[in-house]
Amino acid sequence: MVNGMGDVVHIDLLANSMVNWEKTGKGVEISMKGDRCFVVDTSRSPYARLRPFPISAVRLNDIFWAPRIRRLKEVTIPTQYELLEETGRLHNFRRASKKEGGDFQGLFFNDSDVYKWLEAAALSLASGWDGKVVELMNRVIPEISAAQDEDGYLNTYFTFERKKDRWTNLKDMHELYCAGHLFQAAVAHRRVMGDESFLDVARRFADHIDRTFGPGKKEGACGHPEVEMALVELYRETGDRRYLDLAKFFVDQRGYGKIGGSPYHQDHKPFRDLDEVVGHAVRMLYLNCGAADIYAETGDRSLLDALRRIWRNLAGRRIYVTGGCGARHEGEAFGRDYELPNESAYGETCAAVANVLWNWRMVLITGEAIYADMMELSLFNGSLAGIGLDGKSYFYVNPLSDRGGHRRQPFFPCACCPPNIARLIAMVPGLFYSVNGEGIWVHMYAEGTAEVGIGGSSVVFSQHTRYPWDGEVEIVVEPSRPMEFGIFLRIPGWCSEARVSVNGEGVSGIKPGDYIELRREWRKGDEVHIDMAMPAEWIVAHPFVESDGGKVALRRGPIIYCLEQADNPHADVWGISVLTDRPLEAEFVSDLLDGVVVIRGEGMAVEKAIWDNGLYKPMDIVRSASRKVGFVAIPYYAWANREPGPMAVWFPRA
Repeated sequence: MVNGMGDVVHIDLLANSMVNWEKTGKGVEISMKGDRCFVVDTSRSPYARLRPFPISAVRLNDIFWAPRIRRLKEVTIPTQYELLEETGRLHNFRRASKKEGGDFQGLFFNDSDVYKWLEAAALSLASGWDGKVVELMNRVIPEISAAQDEDGYLNTYFTFERKKDRWTNLKDMHELYCAGHLFQAAVAHRRVMGDESFLDVARRFADHIDRTFGPGKKEGACGHPEVEMALVELYRETGDRRYLDLAKFFVDQRGYGKIGGSPYHQDHKPFRDLDEVVGHAVRMLYLNCGAADIYAETGDRSLLDALRRIWRNLAGRRIYVTGGCGARHEGEAFGRDYELPNESAYGETCAAVANVLWNWRMVLITGEAIYADMMELSLFNGSLAGIGLDGKSYFYVNPLSDRGGHRRQPFFPCACCPPNIARLIAMVPGLFYSVNGEGIWVHMYAEGTAEVGIGGSSVVFSQHTRYPWDGEVEIVVEPSRPMEFGIFLRIPGWCSEARVSVNGEGVSGIKPGDYIELRREWRKGDEVHIDMAMPAEWIVAHPFVESDGGKVALRRGPIIYCLEQADNPHADVWGISVLTDRPLEAEFVSDLLDGVVVIRGEGMAVEKAIWDNGLYKPMDIVRSASRKVGFVAIPYYAWANREPGPMAVWFPRA
């Protein structure tokens, strides 16, 4: 095999969580054993430029992600399990196996929430063992297995009286979508636990689908893409080519009206002809994930060309400043170009999660920093806003402006978002590094260590940083023996100025929004120092974004900020016009919102009393009633964790 870059790479993923690469000649030779718990496993993918680190190869002990991963295991996974029981989602499996009576409970795709929860639980163990999480998984998996039909089919809605309706409504009924989440959960479980039993359940179902769909068999695709990327990952885990071929079949079925022909379902054009993000946002982004996975295995250039066109449309015209995706409540959909309302923004948490997953795949395929920038933006802002600081309250919808009525909930009747953000947090350590024949790639920054094997020897990376609150990063490189290789550091696109040095010697050629290669013979104790300027700065939207005309937003590093009423008691935050020519001060406050950097600035506010008797006033009267106020901005992801009150991301300029 070749990796699409002409490199010859030998990668050996060892039981001690090291990734071993070595140039060997022509082609790609990869042997696999031991720990292989990846977000996406491109270690054998011939057309992916980069290979991932196992999640367990990265140990984060920072002030940002480590507490969240710990809370995931201690709070999020156990409380979500309780809700899966309380809402009848686990009952549905026991009902399907005739262990319990009664009716099916909830929405017809409720099985998928159980599978996403299981994937989150399994992946969380790659960051450290937790007996309670294992116990909960061991309760659930036998219930799933017992609900499987003799022919391999598994969906608790389509049992008993509904068995005759299986595969009759692909457009609406999410059967393949649920199957996809089952496959991903089973692959994650097998990679972490080393147990084949749950994977066997997934394979039996995948084999049933393969007998049912394909050339000369049943045609069509799922109205909610998901199974495509899941089938590719199942192929990567098992080596069974049928699953990759089936994923390709489902992508190629779209665009011919077989599931209604609507842009909502991404069925109005063949995928290779698409040039914009359209329709239901989560479905569109999941479809992109599947197409990216197929490209990584097949090298079908028409897929990559389409993915690049679609990405440019999203990044240039249809994404929120937070990395949130989907403007419209109607259809949970993308809008037209520059349609990005704030108060009525949909920005579903699942869509931001899907955007992270898509961009991670694009990073692995291309090694291009623009995709890592987008991944980081959606991760820190659009996605993370979807879970409360308590680890057990959630947003489904993520507006960028609110009067205080939008509050976090413990769960939803359609509960796709809570387990989705849970599994994303479990994946986070696996997004930091990758490797190929050129060297080791550093995509994100956080305090912690990682270990990689190179040419039969090991290298330990230690990051020392307070990122994302500070742009200074020190990386200590500790190879077991002197050896030459490259280290590729991502300089984020938000960083207008950066300095990099090795052992105190400055490095030239630094370009924001790109990777810089440091190639040398590395010795134990070598130090790489990165200093990324991280001033608070005002940003403006494209003039065609009507909702943001005359307004500014506030960014510092990868974090987007907002004004929330709890921090600004002296004026309604909707009535503050900011003074953009005044200095901004950043301060870390350890006892606020689990520890955040706040930004202080100045603005003008109108005395509320002048509006008591009318909707409109002469400008001179309004100006005369204005007064100067100080404001405090907090990270957008942290809003709505205190008492209700107005919030805004975009502010008028005074």
